[in-house]
Amino acid sequence: MSTATRTNTPSPAPHTADSHEVIRVHGARENNLKDVSIEIPKRRLTVFTGVSGSGKSSLVFDTIAAESQRLINETYSAFVQGFMPTPDRPDVDVLEGLTTAIIVDQQRMGADPRSTVGTATDANAMLRILFSRLAQPHIGPPGAYAFNVPSVRASGAITVERGAKKAVKATFSRTGGMCTRCEGRGSVSDIDLTQLYDDSKSLSEGAFTIPGWKSESFWTVRVYAESGFLDPDKPIREFTEQEMRDFLHREPTKVKVEGVNLTYEGLIPKIQKSFLSKDKEAMQPHIREFVDRAVTFTTCPECDGTRLCEGARSSRIGAISIADACAMEIRDLAEWVRGLDEPSVAPLLATLRQTLDSFVEIGLGYLSLDRSAGTLSGGEAQRVKMIRHLGSPLTDITYVFDEPTAGLHPHDIQRMNNLLLRLRDKGNTVLVVEHKPETIAIADHVVDLGPGAGTEGGTVCFEGTVEGLRTGGTRTGRHFDDRARLKEKVRTSTGALEIRGATAHNLQDVDVDVPLGVLCVVTGVAGSGKSSLVHGSIPAGAGVVSIDQSPIRGSRRSNPATYTGLLDPVRKAFAKANGVKPALFSANSEGACLNCKGAGIIYTDLAMMAGVATTCEECGGKRFQASVLEYRLGGRDISEVLAMSVTEAEEFLGAGEARVPAAHKILERLVDVGLGYLGLGQPLTTLSGGERQRLKLATHMSEKGGVYVLDEPTTGLHLADVEQLLGLLDRLVDSGKSVVVVEHHQAVMAHADWIVDLGPGAGHDGGRIVFEGTPADLVAARSTLTGEHLAAYVGG
Repeated sequence: MSTATRTNTPSPAPHTADSHEVIRVHGARENNLKDVSIEIPKRRLTVFTGVSGSGKSSLVFDTIAAESQRLINETYSAFVQGFMPTPDRPDVDVLEGLTTAIIVDQQRMGADPRSTVGTATDANAMLRILFSRLAQPHIGPPGAYAFNVPSVRASGAITVERGAKKAVKATFSRTGGMCTRCEGRGSVSDIDLTQLYDDSKSLSEGAFTIPGWKSESFWTVRVYAESGFLDPDKPIREFTEQEMRDFLHREPTKVKVEGVNLTYEGLIPKIQKSFLSKDKEAMQPHIREFVDRAVTFTTCPECDGTRLCEGARSSRIGAISIADACAMEIRDLAEWVRGLDEPSVAPLLATLRQTLDSFVEIGLGYLSLDRSAGTLSGGEAQRVKMIRHLGSPLTDITYVFDEPTAGLHPHDIQRMNNLLLRLRDKGNTVLVVEHKPETIAIADHVVDLGPGAGTEGGTVCFEGTVEGLRTGGTRTGRHFDDRARLKEKVRTSTGALEIRGATAHNLQDVDVDVPLGVLCVVTGVAGSGKSSLVHGSIPAGAGVVSIDQSPIRGSRRSNPATYTGLLDPVRKAFAKANGVKPALFSANSEGACLNCKGAGIIYTDLAMMAGVATTCEECGGKRFQASVLEYRLGGRDISEVLAMSVTEAEEFLGAGEARVPAAHKILERLVDVGLGYLGLGQPLTTLSGGERQRLKLATHMSEKGGVYVLDEPTTGLHLADVEQLLGLLDRLVDSGKSVVVVEHHQAVMAHADWIVDLGPGAGHDGGRIVFEGTPADLVAARSTLTGEHLAAYVGG
């Protein structure tokens, strides 16, 4: 046997393939970016920071990640691309060194009421296979344990075309796990008919009170009035028994209205299909308000909320049914699965254990698989999406995270940091948009954008190490080591909002008095029951204005002026000054440019190729007809007003000929929440997450209510902006309001007058009040996890 002899030859020159060590961006101009050029090291953890609206997401998500995904889509055949979304190429000159990007963002999961934590991951699918193999009595294949699969039976003659055609009798059946009563939703609805129509009126008099149904020209209303089943001129209360049955319950029936074939359907099934089949969180605010008023949801009495039919519930492994398994906290379920020893399904058990352990490792062990995906917070949704990537053998991937610490208690941030470092150490490039100093501190490379927000941002102020950032003189560097101090004197409460025997979700018969007239912070580790206490237990109608984390939905046509209601008084002021109709000053109505329909751009869809958006030549992107732009208010036309920033508009509409008090009040609130730099006509789709949250806050501040409930208002806020938010909360309290904040940020805790701390852990280990008192008492006692972290933060 011969062995190769080793000689001391000099090491060869580096291979050319090893020279591509950076992602190079040159001339990025997406949204507010100003010709940004930057090199990002691969296989390192790079954190992008800067004030909210400075261009972080525009660079990371809308440029780097978007182009990576677009290029991957182009590798598929034209046929496949025809079924895929077609994003535009980002506005950038050069992008080199890109790798496959996986985006883990904070978009809420699942607008479908049947979407759960289990269905959103692979856990439910694996459990169904497990039960179909091991459970007794055996009821069928995996679909028999699925609450999304109905049972089907059919019989009849089928024609078999093989040689000579012949008819064959056949029967077919499929066993599904869906509960027939609630159709897999876990809850049933009871509709209050008085909220759907006024029975003292006839259909022709506009009896319907359903949003969007009031116009007699609306086709749905015309189908009822002209179907022939009902007398449109008779008050509904005078309908015969047959007419009432047709009106409320009739099966879908083809009818002809003015020569057009349409489908008539009873009012109750119509409402169930059009409103109740959608997730409430995905509805527009006025629709959600109608559903809350008209519909009562109760747990399905047949399946007891498990969503499953009797057969699926009765089939068990040991004493556990699949409904029991899905209702367990995931950490308990992981222990149960670990106790199963069945060689025939060993590979399945190993994969299921790994998935469930990933939930626990990422800090979501307190969830259950039957938890509705729509009820997860943005931070929880983001961590659920991370699960499928934790054990992945893929390397040299670019992982892009949007504030992964959102919704995390300081105790949980270290765990998230370890996960980010683990992904990097496997040879991946990790890009993180983040404000929390604890996460910025672990970065290999920091990119600070700014110096301001909106038009004042979009440039790279600093790139380098964390130590360099600290001494770099940028806004982030100056505020990096900021620490809020405990108040020397706290306010005295003027009363209390009593909560007694709260048992929502994991709350364990909680009694607590939430003080009024002060700034009260409710805190605790993720999953300890904070939102359940504040949103689920504070009595509705007690003058409470609740501002949760549900996202603002808006198209390219929506902007801050339309969302806040600012445009209505401005349109009326233009109409009054010029003696014309207000509708002329809406780009979505009569004043819209006829060429681009008021969008300002012409969008050309090129099928599987990237679509092309070009500025409308007719209106030059102004969105209005030329004749409309001749009308002026204070020397400005409507397009010039919409092009103003909030600060400019506040000055313009606050005095002189263009004074519009109603609009000025809204603009003052936008400035108060730190959005003075936003353009009034800037599409909502271009706003960052933090900007949308504050836009929502400014809108709700106009509502009449004595108690404001805010859910993590620091989400998406830069260190420098937290101080401004605290000033806003102080002004609300000083004006006589009571402010209750669900929050993890230590600066907000330190600034509070009163703290309610839940815990001690998450899930069934939480749900109890572990501390009530002032921040100073919490720091002095150090009796809870929150107390320890707050003490370390303030240096106590």
